[in-house]
Amino acid sequence: MTPEFSRPERIDTIGAGERGVTITAEPAERAALAARFGLLAVDRLEASLSVRRGAGGIAVRGRVGADVVQACTVTDEPIPVTIDETVALLFVEESDGGEDDEIELDVGALDTIPYEGGAIDLGEAAAETMALALDPFPRSANAAAVLREAGVLSEDEVKPLNALAALGDLLKNKPS
Repeated sequence: MTPEFSRPERIDTIGAGERGVTITAEPAERAALAARFGLLAVDRLEASLSVRRGAGGIAVRGRVGADVVQACTVTDEPIPVTIDETVALLFVEESDGGEDDEIELDVGALDTIPYEGGAIDLGEAAAETMALALDPFPRSANAAAVLREAGVLSEDEVKPLNALAALGDLLKNKPS
């Protein structure tokens, strides 16, 4: 299956020197990504990346930027969100079924992504970076009022130990 925002970078074109790559999602790709990630809209998705071959694989560093619209999980109101995420990835060739190779990474370790074939997909990496940066439970400014009106207590109002405190009082007052 081809991802909605596919920007393959052929491995045989990547050298040891750093090369800059800029990618931008087209309107149809953004609409498909919005559907895939359950967003109301993806108004912008772009990435500025540097790509280079290293000893452990293909290193990709840079930034992913996006403007998306999420739906509030309480009210379904649209919430505009701007994403500006740093990317630090290491694409490693997927094992052919032999023993798992261990790659030692330093303190500035990169997230590893396996690939197979002759290319890495920078577009899919940018789309996944965008998705991971999203708030999984976005709430609009009206969410607290709607929840309160529905009788849902806020975290500050909940006192989970009250039931246990009452039991403790009963035990203290129990005749011996």
